[in-house]
Amino acid sequence: MKAFNGRILFLDRSDINTDEIIPARYLTEITKEALQPHLLDDLALEGFNPPVDVAKSTVVVTRANFGCGSSREHAPWALEVNDINIVIAESFARIFKQNMFNCGMMAVELAPADLNRLFEKFAGKETTLTTDMDKKEFLFTSNEEEERVSFDISGFDEALVEAGGWVGYAEANY
Repeated sequence: MKAFNGRILFLDRSDINTDEIIPARYLTEITKEALQPHLLDDLALEGFNPPVDVAKSTVVVTRANFGCGSSREHAPWALEVNDINIVIAESFARIFKQNMFNCGMMAVELAPADLNRLFEKFAGKETTLTTDMDKKEFLFTSNEEEERVSFDISGFDEALVEAGGWVGYAEANY
């Protein structure tokens, strides 16, 4: 099972699409590793520096409809090859969300009020996430404060995560 802990990259915008996650001009690459330096290259957010901000993060917290646009696996792959195995948002594009779980990664939805509180408390601060899968609880921690937030994922999605993705799940169950 992958790790779902680490430093958080807060992306305070809704509707971040798959072309912003991994630009289409890199889709001709034949390995996941070739995607690594291009994660979020085309994401325009004030103060966001992709090479620096991505390199020090293993978790993304964002707003609604993350992963909208084209239904390509390259977007989760680009996250995965950068050691970002979890994205927390208000909502996800359906196919992107399932592609995350199929890769053994997590796309976890939180209520808008929870996300607003997390952005107000932690955005702009060095913040880490600790995930307790047994309790279905996140612990957000900065130097000044911490917050626990419960989450829910389906039993099937949890089984995909535990198996490391769809291939591991299929090998164990079919």
